[in-house]
This record gives sequence, structure tokens and C-alpha cells, in this order.
Amino acid sequence: MQRHDEGRLSNQAHSSRWILGLLGAGLLACPGSMHAAQKDNATMTNPSEAAAPAAGSDAAARPLTVTQIVDRLAAQDKRRAEELKGYSEERHYTVTYHGFPMTMTASLVVEATYDAPATKHFQILSETGSKLLADKVLKRLLATEEEAAQDPQKTALTPANYEFALVDEDTVNGRRCYVLQVTPRSDSKLLYRGKIWVDAEDYAVAEIEAQPAQNPSFWIRKTLIHHEYAKVGPFWLAEKNESRTEVRMGGTAVLSIDYGKPKTEAARTESASLPR
Repeated sequence: MQRHDEGRLSNQAHSSRWILGLLGAGLLACPGSMHAAQKDNATMTNPSEAAAPAAGSDAAARPLTVTQIVDRLAAQDKRRAEELKGYSEERHYTVTYHGFPMTMTASLVVEATYDAPATKHFQILSETGSKLLADKVLKRLLATEEEAAQDPQKTALTPANYEFALVDEDTVNGRRCYVLQVTPRSDSKLLYRGKIWVDAEDYAVAEIEAQPAQNPSFWIRKTLIHHEYAKVGPFWLAEKNESRTEVRMGGTAVLSIDYGKPKTEAARTESASLPR
């Protein structure tokens, strides 16, 4: 009887590792890794002179084409890359799996640090819950984001990586936005397909609803990603993410990321110089 129970537990552990390995792959394309190119999505709110026509001009009064919107989005990305030298923040990652063979949860508190032009580092401050879930999903996600940061052009929202179509206008938190359909030009695990909401005044991404460009396995039914940004001072910053992955044989994993209040390099330097 004891040997039978041990065998059953061993099979459950093997099934858990297999399923969670799939879930880890399915959640790799959450915006935390997809947007490494956007340096934590911090977008300066002043468009470059080349990207935006003067107020009151005929060009400013005419509706924009999708090409003009994407060009202004790209100009903002370039400006951000020049302005943002570094940041640090405390993030909270939580993933919960419900299904066969059990229900489990894991959480990480992580200090994220970015240094221009392409270095991202994570230090785990605390870990709770299932070690298997933390290793197979959350730590793999951190490793993928570090990898993506090393070559930001591979994940940038540019015509080189995506096709764009203007499908609607909408309001997000009281601000007018263009809704663009984005279609990846390759099946990279770090790209996605879906919709982005682009702020019509600042030309920054305000919201994303998407799926990974590449389904990592037949056993993954689908992964849905919802990502939100908030305007904080002169920047648009990642605020929260929820990604939901469904397994064909049953079971669902929900990943949530709470992005803490970032400190830019200037803010960190200023706080370090204060008298103690």
C-alpha cells in the first residue's frame, strides 16, 4: 500500500513538472519580456518635432493614417531610449495554477534594475509558495526578460517586427486612443498578436490585449494577455499585467505582475545625495 502511494505521488510530481513546464513556456510572452525593448515602457510625453505637426496647422487637423501613428510611436521609442538611462523598481509576481493534478500558487518579490543601453537584472528578494511553480514559470520568465533586453530591436513595436492596422478609436482612463491591430511578422516567442491602444496625445502604448505569436505546445489551448500602463509625471509606465494560460487536458494558470513605483536614474542619484 505504501509503495502504491509512493508511485502515485511520483506520477503526480512528474505530471506537475510536465504541465508546469508547458505553462512556463506559454507565459514567456507576457509583456514583461515582450517589451524589454521599450525599457519598461517608459515613454516621454513630448513628441519629437519631426513626429508631430505644429498645433493649428492643416496637417494637425487631418485624421492620421496608421503609418503616421506608428511613425510617431517609433519616434517616441527612440526619444525614450535616449532619455532613460536607468531605473529600479520592486515588482510582485504571482502565478496560480488550478487543475490536474492539484492547485498551487507561487510568488516572487523582485528588484528589477535596468541600465542603458541593454542590460536588465533581477534580484529575488523573497519567494513563497510552490518551488516547482516558481522555478518552472516565474524564474523562467525573469530569464527570458533578461535575454530579450539584450537585443531590444527584436521585440520593438516597429514595422520590422509587426504589421499594423488602424481598427478603431477608444477612450482609456478618459484619454482618447487609437486602437491598432498588430500582427507579428515572425513566430518569435517574444512577439504577440492582438490589439494595442495608443494614446492620441502622447503616442504611447496605454493598453494591450494579445496572444503570443507562437503557441509553445499543442497542449496549450491559448494564452491571453492583458497589460496596462499609467501616466506618471512625464512618463508612461507599466502598471499591471495579467496573463491566463489554458491547458487542453484541463487546468488554468493565471500570472499577475504588479510593477512597483519605478525610480529613474535621476531620481536614484538625487535620493543617494540626500543627507542622512
